[in-house]
Amino acid sequence: MHETRFIQLHVPDAAQLAAEAVQGLQASQAHASPKFFYDPLGSRLFDAITQLDEYYPTRTEAAILSAHAAAITDAVHGAVGAGATMIDLGAGSCEKAARLLGPFQLERYVAVDISIDFLRQALVQLQRQHPAVQTVGVGLDFSSRLALPAGLVESPALVFYPGSSIGNFAPPAAVQLLRQARDISAGGALLIGVDLLKPAAVLEPAYDDALGVTAAFNLNLLRHLNRLVGSNFDLRQWQHVAFFNADADVSAGRVEMHLQARQALSVQWPGGERHFAAGERIHTENAYKWTRPHFEALLHEAGFGRVQTWTDPQGWFAVMLAQAA
Repeated sequence: MHETRFIQLHVPDAAQLAAEAVQGLQASQAHASPKFFYDPLGSRLFDAITQLDEYYPTRTEAAILSAHAAAITDAVHGAVGAGATMIDLGAGSCEKAARLLGPFQLERYVAVDISIDFLRQALVQLQRQHPAVQTVGVGLDFSSRLALPAGLVESPALVFYPGSSIGNFAPPAAVQLLRQARDISAGGALLIGVDLLKPAAVLEPAYDDALGVTAAFNLNLLRHLNRLVGSNFDLRQWQHVAFFNADADVSAGRVEMHLQARQALSVQWPGGERHFAAGERIHTENAYKWTRPHFEALLHEAGFGRVQTWTDPQGWFAVMLAQAA
């Protein structure tokens, strides 16, 4: 059995994170990066969201990968061959990739996540299940820049980016990340989950569920900011708001999440404060939804050639395999 390697490229800097958070709070349109969702409680709340009836992306993507397993496997082998490396972006628990290591006949698995500590237990378990696969954990915040250590991937590899997380990036930033994914594939391919454009009546409940789990997830960001910057947000003074904005982009709309002040209030932190009018919002997340032609155009702009696509019967979600041009 191979021994798992761990490479920590991202070193968390509490002062830098606090400065970034304060800068967002002081902007003319107050905002907070989605990465501030994911403290330990936020991560558990998101796992709960994926189990909700209203939240279709996780189960729909899994159903596509299962229903089209043979065709996707053949396409992956055609793109990168057997015995290739998989680079899993935002690997987390590694559960999605674990189901593919055997069918794809991979020899090396590179799990990329912001925290090595979050990957350790998952990779130890994965190594037991797949002793012949070389496993590497890379701690990296790829939302800023996606680049791996020299020599880690030298032959065509499969970059795996499931879960529709590409939707958190506006189109220009999405192209930039896709281009970097092409570069680290070393002439290989990208297997990506993409949430497709659909009626607001389907989209909005996925981000504003009846149980209020997504609201708790959004509000927990304020608790995280209180610890990070020393602010005094009172969660009872804020409410979760989510809606589909069809005018956000000419080819793709987006779901937006905000936190809205229930009343006029002030928030203080060491060295600063902000006054919020009743109804004023903090913008916490965008989730872009794409048409197939629009997202395929982004892939081509990023340097990919042939694109193969599999969807569910309703056309709600797509799994795309894009080969480097």
